[in-house]
Amino acid sequence: MAEVEVLQLLVSPAHRLAGRPSEGPSPGPSDERVTRVEVRRELGLVGDRYYARPAHRNAAVTIMASESLPAGTDLRHTRRNILLRGVDIDSCVGATISLDSGTGPVVFAVRRPARPCAWMDVTIGPGAQRALRGRGGVRCTPLSNGVLTLGPATFRVVAGAEVAS
Repeated sequence: MAEVEVLQLLVSPAHRLAGRPSEGPSPGPSDERVTRVEVRRELGLVGDRYYARPAHRNAAVTIMASESLPAGTDLRHTRRNILLRGVDIDSCVGATISLDSGTGPVVFAVRRPARPCAWMDVTIGPGAQRALRGRGGVRCTPLSNGVLTLGPATFRVVAGAEVAS
């Protein structure tokens, strides 16, 4: 078990990084970051663009470590959903993890890496896609219902891969 911090949460109703990166992101709300998210088993984050989408059920939620990002970068640049500090989330592929921000544990199956794309060079800066290889976060399936909030949280590997905290 490790003490971590949930730094940011992002629920985006629209897929803003579609098309060619050279055309820039699609317009949308100036800030889709929230202080609280509702997680639904096998469906994702309520209100998010991937919620209950069959093609994304096995990877509806993305989690990233803040330690992988340059200073000043946040979830609006990466389009990940959960930004944690204090755990090497990229080493958890294949594991089942639990995250509890004080409202009860939410369990996720960590399915695969969230590979950075060419958009990272546009939203973060030149060279970001290459720099984030192997550190772009993970794509997960929620295995339980629950709520996550910003602030201190407890992180635990329930089954599978070992993690360095």
